[in-house]
Amino acid sequence: MYRPPPPRTAAWFEFRMRLKARRLQARALWKGRELRCLRRRRWGRGEILLFSTVRNEAARLPWMLQHYRRLGVGHFLFIDNASDDGTREFLLEQPDISVWGTSASYKAARFGQDWITALMLRHGLGHWCVQVDADELLIYPHWQTRPLPALTAWLERSGQRSFAAMMLELYPKGPLNAQPYCPGTDPVAVLPWFDAGNYTLRHNPLLDCLLMQGGVRARTFFGAMPNRAPTLTKLPLVKWGRDCVWVNSTHSALPRALNRVYAADGGMLASGALLHTKFLHLVVERARVEKARGEHFGNAPVFDDYYDAVMSAPDLWCAASARYQGWRQLERLGLISRGGWG
Repeated sequence: MYRPPPPRTAAWFEFRMRLKARRLQARALWKGRELRCLRRRRWGRGEILLFSTVRNEAARLPWMLQHYRRLGVGHFLFIDNASDDGTREFLLEQPDISVWGTSASYKAARFGQDWITALMLRHGLGHWCVQVDADELLIYPHWQTRPLPALTAWLERSGQRSFAAMMLELYPKGPLNAQPYCPGTDPVAVLPWFDAGNYTLRHNPLLDCLLMQGGVRARTFFGAMPNRAPTLTKLPLVKWGRDCVWVNSTHSALPRALNRVYAADGGMLASGALLHTKFLHLVVERARVEKARGEHFGNAPVFDDYYDAVMSAPDLWCAASARYQGWRQLERLGLISRGGWG
């Protein structure tokens, strides 16, 4: 069982964490040389920036961009990892998007985190930065009426540099490939269901972060090995500084203070949700492609059963499934919190 270091070694522990952060930053800047700038546009000094790595996301991008523009993102910085479906061409046409490209291995770049970290260290310093995938839509209490600049201003007044969100896995009722999605429309309309209560939470003392698992993927695909189910807690919004680096995707970061997005006294800090729209009908064919590529898991063959199950287009709905109704519903379920946000 882990015990906090005694006072005489606490300084040594913090030194080791700073050293780890510097090593990860150096690695990221080295891997960042794999990126080629395709188009860089100007953005304002105080604008909220969004960073994302994408591959073949032409169907999702129109709604994703519409969602985050409405939230108040001022500029987008995308890395295109060798798309062949028109993703790159679409991004290059947008007036508020800068684009980098690479055909290097996503897996070898710590699943894209080295590339993203390199861009954030070069272009995100002093900015509030959103980092999400194309299938993740950030929501939070009052998000329809209070844009991101209002949230970040409140976070700064509260002394917080980061904002947490749980990944809420959405899915359809019926076979995964039965309901086609029309690009540019709200994906939640065809993915209105989620698991409301099968979640576990544990504390990682080394990084001082909370790790949540559960949801539909844990229930359906990882019942026999729940420890391999995806981690659902993320830090999608961070005020980036020279001391910052991602450790494990956006699940944890250094310095450790960025991970302290929970109240140690048992209370709740403000938090949001990432509406995860992975299970559009597109996921069935994508599973076949990604299984062959082997770029998304550290030990890819272990997850072959997961890909095979997705390719069979299962029905993820069950009698306990809940229909998504909005952020107030998630707050009632204890999945997100207003905290002091009002």
